[in-house]
Parts: sequence; C-alpha cells; structure tokens
Amino acid sequence: MTIQLREGELPAIAVHGDYAIVAITKHGVALARRLARTFAGADLYYMDKFAHGDEARQRIQLFSGSVRLLLPALWPAYKGIILLISLGAVVRMIAPLLKDKKSDPGVVVIDDKGEYAISVLSGHLGGANQLAREVAAALGAQPVITTASDVQKTIAVDLFGRRFGWEWEPESEEKLTPVSASVVNEERVAVVQESGERDWWSYDTPLPAHIRVYSSVREALADKPQAALVVTHRLLSPAEAPILQNGVLYRPKVIALGIGCNRGTSAAEIEAVVRETLQELNLSLRSVKAVCTIDRKRDEAGLLEVCGKYGWELVCYTHEQLNQVEVEEPSETVYRFTGAYGVSEPAAKLYTGAAKLLLTKKKAGNVTISVGLIDYGERRRQPCPSDES
Repeated sequence: MTIQLREGELPAIAVHGDYAIVAITKHGVALARRLARTFAGADLYYMDKFAHGDEARQRIQLFSGSVRLLLPALWPAYKGIILLISLGAVVRMIAPLLKDKKSDPGVVVIDDKGEYAISVLSGHLGGANQLAREVAAALGAQPVITTASDVQKTIAVDLFGRRFGWEWEPESEEKLTPVSASVVNEERVAVVQESGERDWWSYDTPLPAHIRVYSSVREALADKPQAALVVTHRLLSPAEAPILQNGVLYRPKVIALGIGCNRGTSAAEIEAVVRETLQELNLSLRSVKAVCTIDRKRDEAGLLEVCGKYGWELVCYTHEQLNQVEVEEPSETVYRFTGAYGVSEPAAKLYTGAAKLLLTKKKAGNVTISVGLIDYGERRRQPCPSDES
C-alpha cells in the first residue's frame, strides 16, 4: 500500500523501529535499501516509482507526493531520521518542525553517492553525531560532524555522564552553553568529582591541559577556574555555591536506600521519610539509584509506587542473604517476623558493597531507612540472583 501525501493531511505511518530512512532518488533508494539491511531498528520509506516489488515483505513503506509532507509524521515518531536528500532541501523542509534540542530527533543527511553522512540536527542530545558515525560505518562513508567538542575531542557538557544516567540540576541548564564555550575555548575548566563513575573520558587522547580534575569543590575554588562541571551527590553549602556561577551541577546515581516498612504503609509516608532523611544528610534526591529491601516486600504497594514515581530500581534480597551481612543493630523483633536480623541496613550494604553506611538506621513511623553510597572508586556491586526491579 502506498502512502498518499496530501497538503493539510498527516499521513498514517507504521512505526517499527527507532530510526527512519527516507530516499527520493533512484540512487538514494539503492543506498537506503543497502543501509536498511545492515542498520537494525530502522524503518525504510521511499517513493513508489522506485518500487522493487518486495516492499510488503520487507515492511518498506512507499509514498507518493512531496516528501516534505511526510516529515511531520516522522518527526515525533523516531529518535533519528536519516535522509538521502540534498542538504539544502532538508534544511528548508525541517525548519518549520524545529522545537527544542531536547525533543527534536537527530537528523543525518547522506549524499546521493553515499560518500558523506552529515550530522545536521540534534548532534548531542538527539544523538545525530553518533548516528552519523554509525551510518558512515555501515556505508563506508565519511562522517561529517561539526560540533566543536567532538571535533576537538573534549568534554561535551550537555552529554557529560549521560551514559551512566547522570542528571544535571534544572537550574544548571542555563549554564550549559557558557560552560560549553569555556570548554571549547580552552579556558581553565574544573571537573569536580566527588562521586559517580570514573571512566567518563572516552577519547584515545589525554584530557586537554586546560581541564583539571579535583576531588572537592573547595579544592577547585582555590584555583579559581573560569568554568566548572561538578559531579556530586551532596547538597552544596553556601560557601561552595560560587563554583556554579559558571558551572553545571551533575547528579550521579550513587545513593541506595535500604527500606523496611510495615505492611500497608502508604507511598506518601515512605516518600516523606525519604525526603526528610536525605535533607538531613544533605543529599540530593536526584542521586538515588535504588531502593533495597527484603523479598517479602517485593509486592508492597507503597514501595512500588514511590519507586515508580522516581524511576528507582527496587532490589529485593532473601533473609538468608541479609543475614550474611554484619549489622550494627540486629533486631530480634525483625527476626521473628522476617527471618532476618535486619532489613534496611543489610540491604543497603549488600547493594553498595559498603562496610559503613551514611546512615546506619533510622526509625520513623512505619518506616525504617538506611542510606548507603556506591563508591565507584573502589568497587562495583555484584548483582544478586534475587534482585527484583
């Protein structure tokens, strides 16, 4: 069936993958078909006059009319769009569709001879730069990437730590552009890392000389950097706040909450205890990675609701696993009900691999909470067979 493209009508498309490949010329179609065979997760669209007869079997979607009318349907449906169309035409066609770099798909343009794969739009957040590299590798083409941080092989501020799940604080968003400018203009830049994964530098060249890594905010402030990337699970003190005058604050996922609760404890009570406890400890809610508990709580509605709200992993351990951990405050009462001498404390220790917690145990109403820190500088947690997420 051919998609008939008409002015004023949004065409119906069948979305199967994360990427769309679109071609409008004879040579472009040949390249697009070749790319689709080796590029997993891509849906192929091209003009019906170049049909090969196997389109239905290959789930290839044919269209008739101006390709300009197809793009509004593809735009919100795919993570990336690969166009075998001239660059100038693509720029004119996508201009009315542009919204925001956080939501626009990555756009890559391939020339009609398949010599170049050009990252056109959303190079970083939309992933077009990496998509251009992958497309170029599949076709034996040359990737064309103009983003300064990629060309210079330096830190991409808006992507820093994203592969680990790091998040920047919302108030830091306005600093992304000026801090990026400091990085590519080779100003003195401090990377302050107090927690989180350490293998964030992915290039095969040394860290640029103008970028220096510090273990604390105070140490970095003493050197008076012109910009900063701060990676920490802590809430900064007023004395540390000046580091963010031209800085971005990232939250690595390094906090594990050990939680025990009475059956039927509401999500509101659990959430309130979590928020209050983290505030007392000067820790960021954004750095929580997981909630850890005993396996008999795997179906606890309040826990499931809180974890679902924040996207936290729920990890459950058997009482035998919990009892293998040395605890500071064993409880005979807890043992009588669960078979374990503790829940929150050993669960947090099992997940983090830490011998000492940030908070051993606190009882608040129907909730018992412990707080642990994953130290990527020492070891990573070995997953247990009974982990539940």
